[in-house]
Amino acid sequence: MSAAGNAAVLAAATGEVTALAFCWKLVRTDGVVLGFTSHDTPLRVSGILYESRPGMTPSAVSLSSGFEPDSMAVAGAISAAAVRAADLDVGRWDGARVELYCCDWTAPELGLELLMRGFVGDVSRRQGVGTAEAGEYSIELVSEMVRFMQAGAPRSSPTCRAGLGDRRCGVDMAGRRVAVAIAGGEGRTIGLAQDLERPADYALGWVQFVSGPLSGIQRRIAFASERSVTLVRPVWIPGAAGSVVCMTEGCDKRFETCVGRFGNGLAFDGEPHLPGSDALIRYGEA
Repeated sequence: MSAAGNAAVLAAATGEVTALAFCWKLVRTDGVVLGFTSHDTPLRVSGILYESRPGMTPSAVSLSSGFEPDSMAVAGAISAAAVRAADLDVGRWDGARVELYCCDWTAPELGLELLMRGFVGDVSRRQGVGTAEAGEYSIELVSEMVRFMQAGAPRSSPTCRAGLGDRRCGVDMAGRRVAVAIAGGEGRTIGLAQDLERPADYALGWVQFVSGPLSGIQRRIAFASERSVTLVRPVWIPGAAGSVVCMTEGCDKRFETCVGRFGNGLAFDGEPHLPGSDALIRYGEA
């Protein structure tokens, strides 16, 4: 957006009668981009169509010029065509990027004035009457400063800080993933349509749906058996039977596992031999 356009939008806010509208741009982690506006008709700004959602209203926006995290909440009605209740429940919006703008709806070509940028935090929903897609929701928007403040210096740890197969780990994941059809499920449990080889290797790994109504959803595996997988968080919805999932092996991040199972002890990102805070308690043990 040009400096002239920015100034024009700000000038529109100082008049006795304003023609400002809020615009939300939401970018999910799977690349889906949605736009909404508080105006009563859709607005196309900078190539993105912002659908009309007059019921979406922001709370007071708290912005700071220092290191305090900004905050805001957005409340409104769930739209079956866009922000579906089922998508909220299974986590499609977890970690989505959100940008809040204002614009002059009489001259959207002037562009947008950024008010806040952040990520989706907590989502709460009140179920409507008669349909699973109806209801009201409230989305907490947290600023990028929150993530910055949460990121600290690495702490010493007897377990590995790396993720299996990432740049720091370096384990080749070829042959450590398998595609499996699912026969059914409930809550945190998924039934498999075929036997799983070495099921213990998939504990603490990942399940990603690659087909069906849950396509793109990923969940951490708590433990697995030959014909079923138990997840850390529930995901099952009606109609998911027959879908295909990609299962990725996991790691318990212990040094013994890194050496014995993966032969990767030189890349172990932890301090397995550093005495912990319980060293005095263990003194004298056989």
